[in-house]
Amino acid sequence: MKNKGDIMEKLTLEEGTFAVKFARTVIENYLTGENTILCEYPEKFNELRGVFVSLHTYPEHDLRGCIGIPEPVMPLIEALKEASISAAVNDPRFPAITLDELDEIVVEVSILTVPKLLEVKDPTEYLEKIKIGRDGLIIEYGAYRGLLLPQVPVEFGWDVDQYLANLCLKAGLPPNTWLKRRVNIYSFQAQVFEELMPNSQVVEKTMYSGCQ
Repeated sequence: MKNKGDIMEKLTLEEGTFAVKFARTVIENYLTGENTILCEYPEKFNELRGVFVSLHTYPEHDLRGCIGIPEPVMPLIEALKEASISAAVNDPRFPAITLDELDEIVVEVSILTVPKLLEVKDPTEYLEKIKIGRDGLIIEYGAYRGLLLPQVPVEFGWDVDQYLANLCLKAGLPPNTWLKRRVNIYSFQAQVFEELMPNSQVVEKTMYSGCQ
């Protein structure tokens, strides 16, 4: 098994499709009281990787649940299982998803790289270092911590300044906290796979065009 310091290969579309379908199966089995047991799965799913599972209503695409494990602390197959169940029933912002509702939910899986501290001499340097659609962000300030996936600012049409302000709000902080020198901001990237419709074809989302 690779450790979290190793360079991880990207998932293929076939592997990403497996991840999304596995997440849906885990949720369905949990809601029906069954356990999900797999004998075979892609070798990459033995690697330690961070992952988020996001659930959206269809066709509105409103968020219905999103929970993840940002650090590579367990094999991807286990992290995916844990995040899938938590996104469905443990997101404190929403009531638990029901089995009947699952047929109207689109499943999205984000496979994360290891978060890296952004080192700056002046906080305004974040505005040049962060790229919308490429970088997910984590902020740490004392006991406060918040995370936003790289697809979030794309979906809301934020620029970097707005992205950082909303990152602070996600952590329960004033929107200008990122300008404080004692703040730690980490960036990570993600491969994002999602269903086009509930329980249908899976595609990989392309979010970063190389320009702001």
